[in-house]
Amino acid sequence: MAANPELRMDQLPSDTLLHVLSFLSFRDLIRCTHVSRRLNDLCKHNPLWRSLCSKHWLLTELSDCLSACLTACLPVPRLMGSMSLSNHYRSEVLLDVETAAGGFQQRTGMRRCLPLTFCFHTGLSQYLALQPAEGRRAHESFYPCPDQTAQDPSAIDMFITGSSFFEWFTDYVHNVVTGEYSIIRDQIFRYVHEQGCVETTGPLTVSVSTSFLPELSSVHPPHFFFTYRIRIEMSSSASPDAACQLDSRYWKITTSDGNVEEVQGPGVVGEFPIMTPGKVHEYASCTTFSTPTEFMEGHYTFHSLANKEDVFHVAIPRFHMICPPFRERLVRTQKAPPGSASRFDDDGEFCDGDGGDDFGDLRGINMAALEGAWCPRHI
Repeated sequence: MAANPELRMDQLPSDTLLHVLSFLSFRDLIRCTHVSRRLNDLCKHNPLWRSLCSKHWLLTELSDCLSACLTACLPVPRLMGSMSLSNHYRSEVLLDVETAAGGFQQRTGMRRCLPLTFCFHTGLSQYLALQPAEGRRAHESFYPCPDQTAQDPSAIDMFITGSSFFEWFTDYVHNVVTGEYSIIRDQIFRYVHEQGCVETTGPLTVSVSTSFLPELSSVHPPHFFFTYRIRIEMSSSASPDAACQLDSRYWKITTSDGNVEEVQGPGVVGEFPIMTPGKVHEYASCTTFSTPTEFMEGHYTFHSLANKEDVFHVAIPRFHMICPPFRERLVRTQKAPPGSASRFDDDGEFCDGDGGDDFGDLRGINMAALEGAWCPRHI
C-alpha cells in the first residue's frame, strides 16, 4: 500500500492555519506574508493582531490601515512620530521591553546600551545608557554616530536627546500635546515650529518648521542633515483677484563666521503652485551643512494671474536649524598640542578638567538650512 503523500502546511484548512499563526510573534507573522498569497491574506486577519497590538503598542483598536501596513511589511504604530520628504519616509516606533532587551548591546563602543526606538526604514535605533561606560553618562538617551574619519569601527560619537528617559519622553509628550509637532493625516510628524517663525505679506502667510535627521548626520566629518517644511497659505477672505502663482525663490544664508551666501532658483522643489483664497500649499525639502551656526531667510517671487506683469515678493521668515547636543570622543581632541583642546560643559560653557571617560562635550546650536533635495548643498 502506497504511503500517503506528505501534507503541506499551506494546504491545511483556514481555521487550522489561523490557530497555528496565533502562536507567532508579529515579526514571524510579517515573514509569513512573503511565503504565499494565501498566507499573506490570512496574516491580515484582525484577531491575530488584536492581542499583539495591545501587548506591544497599547492599542485597543486596530487601525483601518492595518492591511496597507502589512502589505508594506511594516506594522507601524505612530507613537514616536514620522518624517516625510519628497522621496523619503521614516517612521520611528517605541520598542516594547522584550524587544529592547533583545537588542541590549555589549559590543565595543556601545556597551551597556538598551535600544529605545527603532526606525524600520533606516535601521537606526535610539539608545538608553543603562550605566556609565565608554564616556556615556548613566540614563542618557542618544543616537549613536560612527566616526567616519576613524579607522577604529568602534569609535562612536553621539547625538544626545535627553539626560534621562523621563526627560526624553516627557519632552516628546510636551511637543505633541502643545502642538509643537505637526499632525498630518492623523500622524505625528516631528517638525518643530520655531516660535515667531511666521511672515505675512498681503493675503499670503509663510511659516516654517524644521527637524534634525541623525541617521544622515555625523560629527566627524561635520555633516548635519535637516529637513524643513514650509507652509504657504492665502487668506480665505482675500479677493479672487488676489490669485497668483509662485515663480521663484531667493535665499540668504548667513554662516557663523559672518559669510553670506545668496541663492535663487525657479519654483519650489520643482513646483510652481497657484494660490487662491483659502488655499494652502506645503512642501518639504532638506539640506546639509558643516558649520556650527547658520540661519536662513528669503522671499518668493509671485505674479498675479489677472496681470502677469504684476510681480511681487512674499517674505520667508528667518529660521534656524537646531542640532541636538552632541558628544565626541576625547581621544580625538587629545591629538592636539597640550592646552589647545577646547572642552565644554553641559551648558555649553568652556571648562577644564575631566568630563567623562573618553568623551568631550560639544553642543551644536542654531544650525542653518539651505533649500535642497537629497544631495548636500543642492540648492
